[in-house]
Amino acid sequence: MKLSSFDFDLPEDRIALRPAAPRDSARLLLVEAGGALSDLSVRDLPGLLQAGDALVFNDTRVIAARLNGVRIRGEHVTAVEATLLKRLDGNRWTALMKPGKRLAVGDRVRLGDESANVCELSHLDATVEAKAEDGQITLAFDLAGADLDVGIAAIGHMPLPPYIAAKRGEDERDHADYQTVYARVKGSVAAPTAGLHFTPDLLDAIAARGVSAHFVTLHVGAGTFLPVKTEDVSEHKMHPEWGEVSAQAAAALNAVRAAGGRIVCVGTTALRLIESATGEDGVVRPFADETAIFITPGYAFRAADGLVTNFHLPKSTLFMLVSAFAGQAVMKRAYDHAIGNGYRFYSYGDASLLWRARS
Repeated sequence: MKLSSFDFDLPEDRIALRPAAPRDSARLLLVEAGGALSDLSVRDLPGLLQAGDALVFNDTRVIAARLNGVRIRGEHVTAVEATLLKRLDGNRWTALMKPGKRLAVGDRVRLGDESANVCELSHLDATVEAKAEDGQITLAFDLAGADLDVGIAAIGHMPLPPYIAAKRGEDERDHADYQTVYARVKGSVAAPTAGLHFTPDLLDAIAARGVSAHFVTLHVGAGTFLPVKTEDVSEHKMHPEWGEVSAQAAAALNAVRAAGGRIVCVGTTALRLIESATGEDGVVRPFADETAIFITPGYAFRAADGLVTNFHLPKSTLFMLVSAFAGQAVMKRAYDHAIGNGYRFYSYGDASLLWRARS
């Protein structure tokens, strides 16, 4: 399977730099299992679901994971940027850093206010403890535990996707806009963006329809933005992300399926987690582990019947996933339709509701 087969031309003005306001006023492209397309609004979602269906939401919360600072090596000081990826223990995080190639094990970095000593939490000091072959760097901070959490929150920035950050800076609006209204468990460095369309009123309307809501947690990593660099798609390696499906959520979803209801995942992160937790027998099981599941055309879906998702990057693993879910030819036509009809793309863009292709 070739990477080039997942490419398409996207005009730059289709990239959304701000979300729709209110959130549920965004457009929604309905993609039926047979490929039929309908132009709707996110507010129409309750009417597209049936009593007994279930929506699965990812309740992860985005942390202020992007930190600016300097590398200090003797008298030499170099500007650096760190995007935290995963907490290893009380004081150690893995991170992606720029310029990573100029960092060496043992280097000291100061993130935040490099002038130092203004106040204790104006900066965070750390040591480069390790460098991995995939570019990830392990930082051992001088602070640990809750003190480190407070420091990261004080000096960190909302990690906007690179295609937004390249066009404008982060501001106060993003601290609310780039967080779902049901975000609960801190740990993501990217938002589960399909969930950004949901409002309390929309959730109430969905519940009134007789559709149940179930919450799982997948901490989205910065790997979601990394490009696929191999022309042979099978050679691409996904970055592992930690997720949890509780025993209660697993039992509830199994009961929905047993009663004839459909499982609709809100976002590719919820779908990847649910598929990771589901056996070949179609039974969803409790899950608390990392997953690096890579879904491409040919994958046999075990649990998900529907998917609410935004419009994704050309040649991205997420476009491969939706192509696997609804059919590659169907998604190419759906994206051509979306581009031609002015839909807004990516994290702050419009949404789609996909029903799984019939086998």
